Amino acid sequence: MIFPIVYNLVIIILRTCFTTIALSYLPLWFTLDYISDLMYMLDMVITAHTGYLDQGILIKDLTLLRKRYLGSKCFLRDLASLLPTDLLYFVCGTQTPLVRINRFLRFPRLSEALDRMETRTSYPNTFRLSKLMIYIFVLIHWNACLYFALSSQIGFGSDEWVYPNITEEFASMRRQYFHCFWFSSKILTTVGDIPLPNTEEEFLFMIADLLIAVLVFASVVGNVGNVVSSLRDRDNIFFPNHELVKAYLRSHQVSKELQQRINNWYQHLHINKKIIRENEILEQLPIHLRTEIAVSVHLPILSKVTIFQNCEKSLLEELVLKLTPQVFSPGEYVCRKGDVGHEMYIIKEGKLAVVADDGITEFAVLGAGNFFGEISILNIKGNKLGNRRTANIRSTGYSDLFSLSKEDLTNVLSEFPAAKRHLEEKGKQILIKMGMLENTQDGEEKEEEKLETKIKRLEDTLDILQTKLARLMMELESSNCKMQARVEQLEWEAAALNNQLRGAEEEDGGGAQGRGEGVGGVAEWEREEAEGEEEEGSDAKIKKQEQREDGNEVIKEGDGESTKSTKEHIERLVEGDGFGQKDPDNQEKKNEDDGEKKQEKGDDRPGKGDGAEIEPDSKTEEKSGKR
Repeated sequence: MIFPIVYNLVIIILRTCFTTIALSYLPLWFTLDYISDLMYMLDMVITAHTGYLDQGILIKDLTLLRKRYLGSKCFLRDLASLLPTDLLYFVCGTQTPLVRINRFLRFPRLSEALDRMETRTSYPNTFRLSKLMIYIFVLIHWNACLYFALSSQIGFGSDEWVYPNITEEFASMRRQYFHCFWFSSKILTTVGDIPLPNTEEEFLFMIADLLIAVLVFASVVGNVGNVVSSLRDRDNIFFPNHELVKAYLRSHQVSKELQQRINNWYQHLHINKKIIRENEILEQLPIHLRTEIAVSVHLPILSKVTIFQNCEKSLLEELVLKLTPQVFSPGEYVCRKGDVGHEMYIIKEGKLAVVADDGITEFAVLGAGNFFGEISILNIKGNKLGNRRTANIRSTGYSDLFSLSKEDLTNVLSEFPAAKRHLEEKGKQILIKMGMLENTQDGEEKEEEKLETKIKRLEDTLDILQTKLARLMMELESSNCKMQARVEQLEWEAAALNNQLRGAEEEDGGGAQGRGEGVGGVAEWEREEAEGEEEEGSDAKIKKQEQREDGNEVIKEGDGESTKSTKEHIERLVEGDGFGQKDPDNQEKKNEDDGEKKQEKGDDRPGKGDGAEIEPDSKTEEKSGKR
């Protein structure tokens, strides 16, 4: 759609302003006009069959496509651009091509087509500059046509600003167009001497052109600046920043020889377009697209490695994402003998030499497709080489290599156990051919013995822990029994104390009544009775204390005993407490008996009565309760 739209934008205004050109090539213009109209119709048919996305699904149903296109504003614009306005030629004449001005309605399709081409082209910056030049050309062309038309209206040669008189020198059609195009270019670019305008029409035209020139200048500068910035960003992404490195080397006064080597390395990258930052360039893409790109670029190289042949495709797809490109300069060592190997290398381009320790003698030369260091990244038991490098490998010229680190391979193989065993078997076969695999039977027997020793040690430790646990459980059970016994003892003592207090209150009530009826002249006899009771209570208290000490010894000796011994101890405590604390009923009975005996012995005592007999008993009960 670019050609018919650009044709109408350029030719219609040209034929309108330059009548000589329009009449001289009239059959050609009519042919091109109708070809462009035919292309307009074809574009409408293609648009009606173009699919669209609906909720992420591409719609291809012709019925739905036609319905959508016919109901859109795009169809109305396209239909208006194809209205048969050419019939107005019969009214206005063939020298008025402005009747086809409705073809300009297709201009939005030009911008859409150019944007799509920009996303599909491999050189977007070049395309942006080309698109900008097309727009500037159309603008200058329109301005040249309008300048010639204005000069024709004012009068050719009337002043210095307008087009000169149409004489033999300025009469040719090419001279007319080229002169107007050159004059328009000077105005819009503000370059060169421009004659001063004289009439109002000329001033207005110049004002409009200068305003447009400002817009054109800003557009040109902005677009060119964007292109330059894009190129610089592309270089910064594709290649390391050389300027920063050079500034660092100068500030630290690095030797000239090393600076020259670094400059040569950068120059090699730029000249040969070597990209060493692939992961950063492709990090914006989805993971599946990155995988497909890496597979298409690096899978043939990775498949050449012996240990990776006949492996799962999914494993290789994971590994190609881990490959890191590296570039080595002439004379640079890739690895040295005795170094610990952390990665393997695959040669993409260049030559590497296997040299002796003196750096002169060459044993072999490795070329594109060769690889080395693959055994060092596999932890194969019995490997005499271990992870050490066995040779010195030096780059002969500039060499491009891919490296695969041991960590990346281990992480990938953790998800593919079958592939891991397969790779280890292949590595063992290679080591057997090289004679670098030790007999692992003795080592396996030693490992089994070590494993049995560890198991036995763990069993012994477990038995000790179980014994300690059993002891702790017994101690816990004993402590619980002690606590229960102590609680029961305290509960029994509290109950006994309540009973004694209740009996003492009852006796206090009876004694008060007796003392109201008795005689108070026998104080001496009462003191004797009280002293006798105190002595009796002291003896009982001593016996009770001894029984409690015996009970405490029984409790201390019962740390590892059962609950039965604890119950027996409680019974002993109960029996022992019987000597120190009397039952209220027995105490009351004893008091009655003592009163009867006293009556028999002391009936002749003066003032002795019921109240005098009860009072000492009540005091005895109070003391017994306090004890």
